[in-house]
Amino acid sequence: MATHNPPEWARNAERELRGKPVADLTWSSPEGIAVRPVYTAADLEGVAHLDSLPGLPPYARGPRATMYTNRPWTVRQYSGFSTAEESNAFYRANLAAGQKGLSIAFDLATHRGYDSDHPRARDDVGMAGVAVDSVEDMKILFDGIPLDQMSVSMTMNGAVLPVMANYIVAGDEQGVPRAGLAGTIQNDILKEFMVRNTYIYPPAESMRIVADVIGFCAGNMPRFNSISISGYHMQEAGADAVEELAFTLADGLEYVRAALKTGQDVDAFAPRLSFFFCIGMNFFMEVAKLRAARILWAELMEQFDPQKPASRMLRMHCQTSGVSLQAQDPYNNVVRTTIEALAGVLGGTQSLHTNSFDEAIALPTPFSARIARNTQTILAEESQITRTVDPLGGSYFVERLTADMVDAARRLIEEVEQLGGMTAAIAQGMPMRRIEQSSAKRQARVERGEDTVVGVNKYRPEEDGQVEALEIDNSKVREAQIERLADVRARRDQHGVDRALEGLTNVARTGEGNLLAASIEAATRRATVGEISDALETAWGRHGTRPALVPGVYSSAYGDHEGFRVVRDEIGEFRELEGRPPSVFVVKMGQDGHDRGAKAISNAFNDLGFDVEMSPLFLTPAEAAERTGELGADVVGISTLAGAHKTLVPELVEALQARGNDAVVVCGGVIPERDHQFLLDSGVRAIFGPGTDILAAASAIMKMIPGRNR
Repeated sequence: MATHNPPEWARNAERELRGKPVADLTWSSPEGIAVRPVYTAADLEGVAHLDSLPGLPPYARGPRATMYTNRPWTVRQYSGFSTAEESNAFYRANLAAGQKGLSIAFDLATHRGYDSDHPRARDDVGMAGVAVDSVEDMKILFDGIPLDQMSVSMTMNGAVLPVMANYIVAGDEQGVPRAGLAGTIQNDILKEFMVRNTYIYPPAESMRIVADVIGFCAGNMPRFNSISISGYHMQEAGADAVEELAFTLADGLEYVRAALKTGQDVDAFAPRLSFFFCIGMNFFMEVAKLRAARILWAELMEQFDPQKPASRMLRMHCQTSGVSLQAQDPYNNVVRTTIEALAGVLGGTQSLHTNSFDEAIALPTPFSARIARNTQTILAEESQITRTVDPLGGSYFVERLTADMVDAARRLIEEVEQLGGMTAAIAQGMPMRRIEQSSAKRQARVERGEDTVVGVNKYRPEEDGQVEALEIDNSKVREAQIERLADVRARRDQHGVDRALEGLTNVARTGEGNLLAASIEAATRRATVGEISDALETAWGRHGTRPALVPGVYSSAYGDHEGFRVVRDEIGEFRELEGRPPSVFVVKMGQDGHDRGAKAISNAFNDLGFDVEMSPLFLTPAEAAERTGELGADVVGISTLAGAHKTLVPELVEALQARGNDAVVVCGGVIPERDHQFLLDSGVRAIFGPGTDILAAASAIMKMIPGRNR
């Protein structure tokens, strides 16, 4: 990377003020970008985008000429829980309080294409989003909310066909023409294979779904964004800002090519592509990332020779980081979210979600959700930052950092392209390895104290303080959903349903016809989410992967850290005495595919010297207990983030006990403190929440393992 030397006067000033050479004060960011203490006009030499204006290519200063001076960004809070009735009431209250658009969170059962009465969905119904099984649920979800006036964003990927079909039919039955529907469907399956794991079908078939949704929307829903290409979950999984930016845009290229292969014209669909980024705590890096994203996308789209300017214009939604939220001293999260929201706004986002301060503990309460929403309202209406377009434009630091982000991301995109594009890169595991390495380095920096996290590794209060946490009665929600499913099935024309589902399977098998159009036909006849998903599974099967360890990631990140050496020595002593290493089985149960924590623990423990196996995703408690016995594991580590711990964990403990298995059971993840005693009483030995020091956890677990010779 080129160096940019400040003039002599700046170097002299730094020496005088700091007593150190400028070079000694330069900081290398996690992305490998050099950040110096002083920037001048000399740093802008060679920066290509400096003369750009808002609303004009390459859109560094924003996709619209007036930006927020004409209309602020859309406040689009991501929410949904329990039943459609409860979520509808929550949405209507938020809209009355100033929210401008809806962003729907579906439960994990829906994400994975299961109806609420499916045995594998039992513990996840309504827990981390709203349960939607049919058009009837979707109609209730939008009751009193006119779909011709409300922009609706839906985070859905694996089960995108039945969910999108139900939304369209709900609009039909509201009397809203399809051309009048406005909003966004995420429809980003590559990211699911990479980091989030709520996929259903194999990659090639999943990419066909993406292309068919894009094609249907281009022809019938001109106001609807047919895909939201998401980097958010990459940063949540540990990616640095350059990796999030590069891999997201590389995904976008893959989707453009997939749509073009179906014969679509680039200008018919490209203007409705949208992007979704995470905003973390490195304030200026995040601002530069969003500006760089627009520059790079305009550049990358040139290869497809679009004729409309909008085809090169990147529009985005942003969400403040979930990873930056801490369970320790949780009210600090209000400040973190405010800083991140401001970065998203100054970077020029079109819509924004602000996380609630308690989301490292449980689902947000109405109280915490109000604070999160009002954070945006205060920024928009009290801070006066909407009075000027791109207020950071021209900043020596921001413009140089933007250019450095463009250069670094461009190099990584070129690396992906040399592998054959993002689908090929994912098949080879390249982006996952990079993200895992960045995640390990981040964890090591925090545990070594190199990165400060207030209230976690520095300025820790004597007591964290309890906060109210929302609790969902899963059994009550599931009973209500099963009752409605039974009513839907009793009232419908089963022959018509069967015929429509057979037609969908045929479209999937033959490749002839549009999958979303066939799904709409089935949904109109009241086929359920699970039945539509099963019709596709009949043709394609369900996709499954087995997670693999990445040896050396954590040991290289920790280097010669004393704590790392001490724990390795403890494990070495166990090995000498017992003639084998201590063994750990890291388990994911239910439909929760968020495995960042499970991977972090597995790779760290493996590097420390444990014999580690990671479970496949989506196990039942009985399956997890059976595999524990086959392995003869000393410890079962349950990773949970989706709120189903009060049912899944006791079931696993009971299944182990029924087999006479005395393995030590520990839990980690998002578990409210109010549930700790319940889990301990159920047989769990220890609970490790967000922000736990991995080395301290490993040492504590070693002390729980019974040894024959110790």
